[in-house]
Amino acid sequence: MSEDLEREIAELPSLNLAQLKAKWRERLKQPPPNHVRKQLLVPLLAYKLQEQVYGGLKRETRRHLEKLAAAYRRNPNRTPRIQGSQRIKPGTRLLREWDGKTHQVVVVEGGFEYEGQRYRSLSVIAREITGTRWSGPLFFGIRAGRS
Repeated sequence: MSEDLEREIAELPSLNLAQLKAKWRERLKQPPPNHVRKQLLVPLLAYKLQEQVYGGLKRETRRHLEKLAAAYRRNPNRTPRIQGSQRIKPGTRLLREWDGKTHQVVVVEGGFEYEGQRYRSLSVIAREITGTRWSGPLFFGIRAGRS
């Protein structure tokens, strides 16, 4: 992230609601959303500022999110199945708290890194953490369990 953008985003939480709305109008050239509390306006504005610099969501991602939202509107009690690529991008950090300790796994090209060692499987890492057999994607919350 550029240093100027990083600095601008870092200062957002220190602004009051009127200042945030003024910044929204100044930087985005449009009125801010009505009836939004500061706690929601800060991350919204931060996202919009990043979007200006780096671009927004890919068309396919936007379409997929719209389909999920439509499925939720049809039946809010049913969690829609998320289909598509299960590939996790390198650099992604997976966090899981277990037995009072937070465990961090970094996705790397061709596998995962945990505590300085490389692994090809999340399940091996989950087994190392828990001492029992686990589905790694299930343990790290990437895949939901059966209801």
